[in-house]
Amino acid sequence: MTLTDLAPDTRTVDPALEALLAASVTASRALSTLTTERKDAALTAIADALDGAADRVLPANERDLQRGREQGISKGLMDRLRLDADRLAGLAAAVRDVRGLPDPVGVVVRGSRLPNGLQLSQVRVPFGVVGAIYEARPNVTVDIAALALKSGNAVVLRGGSAAEHTNRELVGLLQGALQSVGLPAEAVQTIDEFGRAGAQQLMRARGFVDVLIPRGSADLIQTVVRESTVPVIETGAGVVHVFLDATADAQTAVDIVHNAKVQRPSVCNAVETVVVHRDAAARLLPPLIESLRASGVVLRGDDRARAIEASLEAATEEDFATEHMALELSIAVVDDLDAALEHIRRFSTRHTESIVTADMANAERFLAEVDSAVVMVNASTRFSDGGEFGFGAEVGISTQKLHARGPMGLPELTSTKWIVRGAGQVRG
Repeated sequence: MTLTDLAPDTRTVDPALEALLAASVTASRALSTLTTERKDAALTAIADALDGAADRVLPANERDLQRGREQGISKGLMDRLRLDADRLAGLAAAVRDVRGLPDPVGVVVRGSRLPNGLQLSQVRVPFGVVGAIYEARPNVTVDIAALALKSGNAVVLRGGSAAEHTNRELVGLLQGALQSVGLPAEAVQTIDEFGRAGAQQLMRARGFVDVLIPRGSADLIQTVVRESTVPVIETGAGVVHVFLDATADAQTAVDIVHNAKVQRPSVCNAVETVVVHRDAAARLLPPLIESLRASGVVLRGDDRARAIEASLEAATEEDFATEHMALELSIAVVDDLDAALEHIRRFSTRHTESIVTADMANAERFLAEVDSAVVMVNASTRFSDGGEFGFGAEVGISTQKLHARGPMGLPELTSTKWIVRGAGQVRG
């Protein structure tokens, strides 16, 4: 079998890329039967290598940052692209967190003994080869590699041109760590050198790649979903909402919204729209606006919000539908919880939404009726994260409804198979 056989619509197939993918398949077979101890030894080697990697990785990252500045990359993407000593240490810590998690492979999901004596068990198994397409996010290189390794998968990475130098160094570091403990370097590979043509072929490499995970802009994700013949776990852009109910405490509302927008505005769980109950708008908006403006947030509002605070810029429907990934926020004032739910249904990308309220009946209704991957009460949307959920790291936040939804950790990188143990039974 070749990529040409699998993807006749691809005009040219690079033999080197095909060989790389075939090597990933071979590596995945070796990983699938590893003991937990060997996986953990590899993760320890990766974390130790990251601890000593600043002199190697940070200069490469600066080259990518410099090119980003020259090309006018947005502040949000520049923030995602940037590594420093603290972030590199955070990556090493995340790998150690993954090492400490239970190994999902071999876990029995369910089982039974049939009346004829057959013993059935459904167990978790690795996918095999996991592909990832992402942009300007070198942390994803390490996070996905660590999670794939712990779950017994090989991984093929397409990290994009924005982080080309950084990812090259990180993948080299990961491969060296794997080899140091006797595992195949091909368990972690990058196809960045093949450019966009490589990404297109990865999307059509059904039979070599078992599942593909895109992370990045809405355009990137939808391109992968639309063009891929490999099964895709769809992660989503984050048009994230916080609803301030009529009973919301003012200080709590200010603290939650400020954290959800300002703590790290470039990430997908940062809030983009605040929806405010009309009965609380005059009470909540002045302190909220003051707090956000003090942190440099550009604020836009609908007509009802601007009637309370005339200095707000006018918000358009496009503003309410946009993931800014920057210090920008839109505000809408609505009549009641029903109207808030309707606004969220209209503009949400089904990622994360939160309600701030002292009315537990409204809280429970919000939890039940909001159809997003993560729904919160009286908490910052910044907690919608695999690391915060105790997963060590995350593959991404899935906004689809099949197989995985929300932050994806180790179990989401496994499938299952049925084990049947018999003693000579035949079907009559």
